[in-house]
Amino acid sequence: MADTCGETNFKAKGWWWRWWCGGVGCGPWEKDQCQSQGEEKNFEEWYSEVVVQSEMIEYHDISGCYILRPWTMAIWETMQAFFDAEIKKMQVKNCYFPLFASLTVLDKDKDHIEESEVAWVTKSGESKLQVPIAIRPRSETIMYPSYSKWIRGHQSNNFTPLIRSLEFLWQEGATAFATKEEADKEVLEILELYRRIYEEYLAVPVLKGTKSEGEKFAGAVYTTCVEAFVPITGRGVTGAAAHCLGQNYAEMFDITYENEKGETAMVWQNCWSYSTRAIGVMVMVHGDAKGLVLPPKVASIQAIVIPRPSKDADAQAIFDACSKAVEELSEAGLRVEADLRDNYSPEWKHSHWELKGVPLRIEIRPEDLKKKQVHCVRRDSYAKVNIPMVDMAKEVKDMLDKIQQNLFDVAKQKRDASVTVARTWDEFTVALSENRLILAPWCDEQAVEEDVKARTNSEAKSLCSTFEQPQLPQGTLCFASGKPAKKLTYWGRSY
Repeated sequence: MADTCGETNFKAKGWWWRWWCGGVGCGPWEKDQCQSQGEEKNFEEWYSEVVVQSEMIEYHDISGCYILRPWTMAIWETMQAFFDAEIKKMQVKNCYFPLFASLTVLDKDKDHIEESEVAWVTKSGESKLQVPIAIRPRSETIMYPSYSKWIRGHQSNNFTPLIRSLEFLWQEGATAFATKEEADKEVLEILELYRRIYEEYLAVPVLKGTKSEGEKFAGAVYTTCVEAFVPITGRGVTGAAAHCLGQNYAEMFDITYENEKGETAMVWQNCWSYSTRAIGVMVMVHGDAKGLVLPPKVASIQAIVIPRPSKDADAQAIFDACSKAVEELSEAGLRVEADLRDNYSPEWKHSHWELKGVPLRIEIRPEDLKKKQVHCVRRDSYAKVNIPMVDMAKEVKDMLDKIQQNLFDVAKQKRDASVTVARTWDEFTVALSENRLILAPWCDEQAVEEDVKARTNSEAKSLCSTFEQPQLPQGTLCFASGKPAKKLTYWGRSY
């Protein structure tokens, strides 16, 4: 096993740059019970237990830090492989930036950094450093001084594991362009890739849109996002974001280029990122009382083959059939393993692999050998079906595709069922108390959003204004201020 630290990417299309760092009880939670009674605490207990018992993470001795075990890393690597291949089509290349930043560089970005965000290294062994070194709180701080050297000419060609933690894996891009139009175009292209990661791989529905002025990335002209929602807790999660930084950092770090006219001009910049938080969202959205439910596209084991010999059956023949099934399915490109351990009962194995969220269980019993079939049980719906061994690879592939689609469809139905339209403050507060995803007409004023936060004790904030906005009827008023509404915005609690 490898200890993954981070990677960095670099892009030159004309000149772009990109960087990325890059058996057991499953808890007290029952989805329906928690949803009807609003017992978010039960869900939090379930979540904390299932990510450990399913072997996704292990706790570290530093609070807020977690060890990502192979079960989680396999999911992250699948997401990473997809995204890396896509951005390389956009001519992005890898590079690496240091972890540490000097006080001089940090001072340039001080308007966007809270002092509490910065951790300092003050000693080397027993010796005190003459000049303290900061662990970079933001990527821009360490990257953009180099950009000012590299970019020259015009186109030369509260801690919750996996959700909120002190340390995490993340992908982050930083790009620079000659024009705002190029920067705007890339923001939307990257956001679409993030949507695909969530919806096509993690089977989690997201809303694509923009953040408010109060919620945008510090230093950005505007921030776009894919916003997920966890119905069981009634909280939104910003799944990934792409920011247009305009020329703010170009001016701050003197990042210029020589244009076609031979004039010195400031670049336009973007930055964009997602992290292992995405995996935590997936766990929350799909998990059930038995543990994880993994979408087949990201599961390191898509199907587990389990022998079920009876007392008088030829056990070796069944074990051999299981091994042959694994071989055949693996040759078809599927990720399949057999659990041939003889010191655990089939029932224990069922619970074990259900806890770990393996999408499909394939059993071979004595009657299956006689009928030349295998017995399949889906993790998402527990539907059972017998399929002929002769058609096994095709049938299993089709079943995994159906599981992937069903997970997304069910998640979207639950997300959509959680939406409440609120046109007045009273309707808004009732919906908030019911942990709903609230869609409300808004005047789009930062002062009004701050007032909403104050009136709800910082429980509510704007989550996302989707790109596709309906035409508001004439006379539509903001739910919070009574002023003319400019847009429809999603509001609610968030992680």
